[in-house]
Amino acid sequence: MFESLSDRLDSVFKKLKGHGTLNEKNIEDGLKQVRMALLEADVNYKVTKQVVADIKERSLGQEVLQSLTPGQQVIKIVNDEFTRMMGSEHQGLDLDGKTLTSVMLVGLQGSGKTTTAGKLAFYLRKMGKKPLLVPVDVYRPAAIDQLKKIGKQLDIPVFQSTADMLPLKICQDAILDARTQGCDTLILDTAGRLHLDEALMAELKTIKKGINPREILLVADAMTGQDAVNIAGSFDTALDLSGVVLTKMDGDARGGAALSIKAVTGKPLKFIGVGEKLTALEPFHPARMASRILGMGDTLSFIEKAQEAIDQKEAGEIEKKLRKNAFTLEDFRNQMKMVRKMGSIKDLLGMLPGVNKKGLKDLNINDKEFVKIEAMINSMTPLERRDYAIIKGSRKIRIANGSGTTVQDINKLLKSYSQSMKMIKQFNKGGMRSLKNMLPF
Repeated sequence: MFESLSDRLDSVFKKLKGHGTLNEKNIEDGLKQVRMALLEADVNYKVTKQVVADIKERSLGQEVLQSLTPGQQVIKIVNDEFTRMMGSEHQGLDLDGKTLTSVMLVGLQGSGKTTTAGKLAFYLRKMGKKPLLVPVDVYRPAAIDQLKKIGKQLDIPVFQSTADMLPLKICQDAILDARTQGCDTLILDTAGRLHLDEALMAELKTIKKGINPREILLVADAMTGQDAVNIAGSFDTALDLSGVVLTKMDGDARGGAALSIKAVTGKPLKFIGVGEKLTALEPFHPARMASRILGMGDTLSFIEKAQEAIDQKEAGEIEKKLRKNAFTLEDFRNQMKMVRKMGSIKDLLGMLPGVNKKGLKDLNINDKEFVKIEAMINSMTPLERRDYAIIKGSRKIRIANGSGTTVQDINKLLKSYSQSMKMIKQFNKGGMRSLKNMLPF
């Protein structure tokens, strides 16, 4: 996400920071590159023109030219303007109150509405809501069955609609069903089309008028670039959207839609889909996204992911074991499971400030290796997990056969674990000074 844009901007900022002082010429040269980077990232050209003009005006002002660190000051201005362009602050769903509320998902066919409905239901349940999934798409083959399957997978109730029912009737009956089941939020998965047409809009307007949903969210495919922005404008004109969800932001999308959509339509980007899993939906925070684009990391999102994935009590127990040099392979496996819940290791590293983005791009991290490590540890006996020193020849063969790996894989795991334990032991003995003496630099 935004890798190409980040790389281009990084090279621009390095040149700016290389100048002891900044003047109008080198600022304009830098902003030409910023303009090109935004256009290549598929940002709307009018938005690009305006944001570059705003950056230039502030960069040529006294806050930069008289600054002790003018290059850093320009980066701060770019960060501020990018944040403002994307909406300044996160706008969540308006679902407060004790009355039954509904979220209506709209969009073209293939944008990912049905999967997003499941992701949103999972997200709202984490927020303490009791959602009911409502299949309203009676035209697309298997759309109703797909949402029922998602509901079963998440253990979230799904209204039992059928393809012969009218869309408005489905929504009205679902309201009664939600009250019977004690649900407080309807998530309406409406029908889409391959393109915008009057029949689609008429149906959606009928549903809106009939049930007055609290939120109307457009689900758009980020891979379509500026088409997503144009589609948002059309749906907004007809339905007065409350926000947008961009899907497939983990793919090869250049990011222009995410950067442009608020500035062009005036409607906030509320969520982004960052993977195929039903847990892969993130609230969109403009300030955090701007920081990630500019290589400053996203520490707050990293902390939030950690808080969701890591059991605090278990983490405390692991800390005690580390201090007592009693950290076993079983503890290592449990810790690894918690980290994997947070997402891709490469994505997590990308959230940390100061991480070299170019080096990260070339870093070959295969998350499947963690699955292999877990399988090896699972193939050990409880005694072997507690005391790895007893794992010799025949035991290694048995563990390798049981986990579908090789003896060389077992040796590599045990060596890495042994070295880690030595480092932890040394650290516990002498603190940072002893640890520093162990490092080869």
